[in-house]
Amino acid sequence: MNDYIISTCSTADLTKEHFEARNIRYVCFHYFLDGKQYTDDLGQSMSAADFYKAMADGADTSTSQVNVSEYLAYFTSLLSEGKDVLHISLSSGLSGSVQSARTAAELALEQFPDRKLYVIDSLAASSGFGLLMDKVADLRDEGYTIDQLRDWVEANKKRLSHWFFSTDLTFFVKGGRVSKTAGVVGGMLNICPLMNVDHEGHLIVRKKVMGKKKVIHEIVARMEEIAEGRLDYSGKCYISHSACGDDARAVADLVEAKFPKLSGKVEIYDIGTTIGSHTGPGTVALFFWGDERVN
Repeated sequence: MNDYIISTCSTADLTKEHFEARNIRYVCFHYFLDGKQYTDDLGQSMSAADFYKAMADGADTSTSQVNVSEYLAYFTSLLSEGKDVLHISLSSGLSGSVQSARTAAELALEQFPDRKLYVIDSLAASSGFGLLMDKVADLRDEGYTIDQLRDWVEANKKRLSHWFFSTDLTFFVKGGRVSKTAGVVGGMLNICPLMNVDHEGHLIVRKKVMGKKKVIHEIVARMEEIAEGRLDYSGKCYISHSACGDDARAVADLVEAKFPKLSGKVEIYDIGTTIGSHTGPGTVALFFWGDERVN
């Protein structure tokens, strides 16, 4: 096994146990709940259920990315182990965190000039970001050097597909992603926006679908259209959700029925507190490898 560290952010929305099992290090974002700051520590200090209940009950939420000084302390601790580091960050289309990481990396390398420290913009989020990290761990374990792995990520990260839908537009309106008028009309007509992450890492509304049952079938239809190998897709598939486990399970059941060659069962995770602060309850996200994102 190559002697370097792969690193990411808590916004990759896997479990603490998953990261530890795959030997992936991570740095934690922060969020605020009614003005009190918490660490986005993968549900260790507050469960997803409690977090989303607080949001549903009217708690005010906001987030805080990892700043330069925090990244510098984190990178310094890793480099002090005498190993090189490949750090993959939350999409620049959703956060300025990658730039803070790059600034901190430059400062850290002044202290450790003989080490390598690469920072990559994942153009990914939530458990799709996690699916990328899981593949990165596979390739590390297969013997890729840190430079080979950096090049592979840059060449392949846009093949990671992210599709989302929401049955509750409240927090998309609050965050400015959906207008108040569209939110009111959408609620009255039971419209569930179907969204994806584009080639620049931004979250984009692609279609307005009327009704939960239809949008569940629509999101899986997107996977049929663009998954690697189409219905013969043999990679992993992850789903994340914000307090709507039944909807996530419905999508997973449909995926497993449509794609018999999947690598294992669909894995379902909670949308973490950083991403969830912006989506609120009621969002389901589907992640898989497919055609390269070009728009």
